[in-house]
Amino acid sequence: MKKNLRSRILILVIVFLILGGFLIQRLFVLQIIRGEDYENNFTMQIKKEKVLDGTRGNIYDVNGYPLAYNKLVYCVTFEDVGSYETIREKNLKLNGIFYQLIKIIEENGSEVISDFGIRINSSGNYEFAKTGFNLMRFKADVYGRVYIEDLTEEEENIDAASMMEELCSDDYYGILGDYTPQELAQNGLPEKLTMKETLQLATLRSALAANSYQKYMSITIAEDISEKAVAVIMENKDKFLGVDVVEDTIRVYNDAIYFAPIIGYTGPVSAEELEELEKEDSSYHQGDIVGKSGLEQYFETELQGAKGSQTFYVDNMGKVLEEEEYISPSAGNDIYLTIDHETQIAAYKILEQRIAGILYSMIENTEFYPEGYLEELANPDKIRIPIYDVYYALFKNNVIDIAHMSSEDATAFEQGIYQKFASRQEAIFAALKEQLLSENPTIYNDLSQEYQVYQTYIVDTTLIESGILLEDAVDQSDETYKAWQDGTISLREYLTYAISKNWIDVSKVTEENQYLDSDEIYSALADAISVYLKDDMEFSKYVYRYMISDETLTGTEICLLLFEQEIIEWNEEDYNSLAAGVYMPYDFMRAKIYSLEITPAQLALAPCSGSLVVTDVNTGNVVACATYPSYDNNRLANNIDSDYFMSLTNDLSSPFYNRATQEVTAPGSTFKMITAVAGIEEGVISSGESIECKGTFEEVTPHINCWISPGNHGVLTLSEAIEQSCNYYFNTVGYWLGFNGGEESEDAVGIERLMKYAALFGLDDNSGIEIAESAPQMADVAVAPAAMGQSNHAYTTTQLAKYVATIANRGTCYDLTLLDKITDTSGTMIQEQTPNIHSEISLSADAWGAIQYGMNQVIHNTQSIEGTDAIEWAGKTGTAEESKIRPNHAVFVGYAPYDKPQYAIAVRVTNGYTSANSAAIAGDMVSYLFHLQNEEELLSGVAKEGTTNTVRTD
Repeated sequence: MKKNLRSRILILVIVFLILGGFLIQRLFVLQIIRGEDYENNFTMQIKKEKVLDGTRGNIYDVNGYPLAYNKLVYCVTFEDVGSYETIREKNLKLNGIFYQLIKIIEENGSEVISDFGIRINSSGNYEFAKTGFNLMRFKADVYGRVYIEDLTEEEENIDAASMMEELCSDDYYGILGDYTPQELAQNGLPEKLTMKETLQLATLRSALAANSYQKYMSITIAEDISEKAVAVIMENKDKFLGVDVVEDTIRVYNDAIYFAPIIGYTGPVSAEELEELEKEDSSYHQGDIVGKSGLEQYFETELQGAKGSQTFYVDNMGKVLEEEEYISPSAGNDIYLTIDHETQIAAYKILEQRIAGILYSMIENTEFYPEGYLEELANPDKIRIPIYDVYYALFKNNVIDIAHMSSEDATAFEQGIYQKFASRQEAIFAALKEQLLSENPTIYNDLSQEYQVYQTYIVDTTLIESGILLEDAVDQSDETYKAWQDGTISLREYLTYAISKNWIDVSKVTEENQYLDSDEIYSALADAISVYLKDDMEFSKYVYRYMISDETLTGTEICLLLFEQEIIEWNEEDYNSLAAGVYMPYDFMRAKIYSLEITPAQLALAPCSGSLVVTDVNTGNVVACATYPSYDNNRLANNIDSDYFMSLTNDLSSPFYNRATQEVTAPGSTFKMITAVAGIEEGVISSGESIECKGTFEEVTPHINCWISPGNHGVLTLSEAIEQSCNYYFNTVGYWLGFNGGEESEDAVGIERLMKYAALFGLDDNSGIEIAESAPQMADVAVAPAAMGQSNHAYTTTQLAKYVATIANRGTCYDLTLLDKITDTSGTMIQEQTPNIHSEISLSADAWGAIQYGMNQVIHNTQSIEGTDAIEWAGKTGTAEESKIRPNHAVFVGYAPYDKPQYAIAVRVTNGYTSANSAAIAGDMVSYLFHLQNEEELLSGVAKEGTTNTVRTD
């Protein structure tokens, strides 16, 4: 046995010796004999796979006009193919390449990408451009955390300025590293970077870092660059290792301002969006361009093309050596809308012209209203707009650029205004500090209105936003806190108390907090307040407000600033006339509003917004869905314009807020037709029954006045009640709906019966439109006021359009839709939209006739409607009162023609004073649809005056 084992071991040893000999001989040949030849001929090969994005589908109007499409452009890309001996060398080279590219791109009329989680705000400070989940995801990506939960407490709570400081340090991108002048010069870097350049470099370096696990994947530095920029980059390509100019597509939107709230825009997918999209399609990945809002978002999976891929080999310098496999991407489907391109544009222009006209008509040559004046007036019909409010609005809504007046390229006139401001600001800071440090400070209620505003801003804004005053720590039941809220103590007393109660984060005031007593902390706090306020643009606006109030800054100077900052087109005659005092600033400003050189959206006063919806009464197809104001979605798609995005988010006219689909208010008297149907169907009235209006409805408490009170309408039929919009009539019907066999009307019973019919008219649910829409609120209390469209009703303009279309076609309630059809790129039908019936209402022909005749007579009796005499149509005005200190909302619903309805129309002007103004808008829309007026005159591009008679008639 042992002998056999030894034999086997011997055989194995001999085999291994032979194999070892062959291996040594082969290595000798490879390394010694032919080693030099192999070394000379060797090329390292790396397998690389590239995802190829499919082309996004187009969006067309109902007639095939392109609203969203893809444009072929030149893009600058960068692939990090460099090799670096040290991190310092890497940072210098990469920062140098990016800096030089930024300069070339910008000097030739293009821009680098700016889609980053940090931006520079109007005060010149870094702030986060994201919120909520997306902000946390951004922080996690920066710190290399897979999950948000992995962030440390310090990373989770870091502010934008501190994060930028980290990113610019040698631990990250070395953007603000301690380099020698020679190092900077060798790498094409300046000795000092501006704040904007620093942010641009951080943006590009972060994008590159996100690809660090795939070194051979390129990043995009700029899109849609000019041909001149292409030429310069290609001429210097040998200097920029890894830089290339490639063809790609960007998303383009035609007539953007008119369609943006409907179409939406595209952009890089966020972490939150990616999580949702991957549930439907696993091919989505980080970096994909997806729909961010509107129809681009709703039809994302239809529009998104299928991905392809390309597999190839590259050498260590990134050069392609061999292509292994290519799978072609495919285009997404095309979406055709029910919207008519020309009608949509007309609707928007009509809205703007009429809103400007209301504004123009309501401006008075007066100073600011005294504090508390509107509350004392308590009558929305009597509110007017002081010209001083108009002057201040130019500062408040950032039309006049406050920061530019102190910049190096400010004009001499701007510098003069700034000197006035600086002197006033210095005096304010001195007065505030005196109050803060005085042993006998003035209590809040005894201060002037101006200084009350300043002190309120310090506590409620400056100290909160800076994190100095810990909002969550403040005990709102504390007696000293209540005294501050009541204005019976001074700011000094409140802040001293706040320090004693640890409501103040002392570390935000001084670094030596552990060695300071309370008096020293308070002194440091007083100093910190001035520091924070000095660069606070919002506080500066209040300073300008009171400079206007006491005429330190005159109306003439403000009007001249519009020319100096090129906000309006230069007109030498106007400029000189203003400067000479010949052209009064009040007249000048109204003229510029009338000509739409200054728009309602820019001023963001009341009114500054509205909506207009037109639908096909027989299908629910939306023909126009205009909301004013709007925005340019071209500047948000592809490479987002961060400055523009920030200006939109700060715009007080809220251009991102779709007034047609998101704003909800009471319908006012436009609801009365539903009450009529409910009354007839529930048997409490007949279509021919009359009710006597006595002026004040006294069956409920509080009593409800008809708009004609102290007068009365007398005896009215149903048609006459709709024509005269008699509140008493419909209060009575609502009250009668509450009877259920007992002796008294019950609100709950009446509301249930009334809302049953509101639901049949589609007001129980969203309209069906394929973009974001607020849910309706049907009234659930107080049947008598609910019956005339008040109580707590709240509906969007789209929902009102759905309701009035049901009246027009006599009972078929169609869901609204923006979709006509979906096709593939060759035109093959994928989906053809068909009308969807929400509900149906059976009513006698006589009842429909009475309701519709009343609506027809409304048109004949509304003097603000112009130019529609050639056609019979129907409508109903409504006024929604929301506040005693702001103008009422103006509402209108209608349809045309009267005998064979085609279009339903719904209008709302937020704070539009009187429903006569919304009726005038509807009249203009009817004139456009049926060619009743000359189009050039109808869409003149100037304001159309609103009515100054704001006495309610509905």
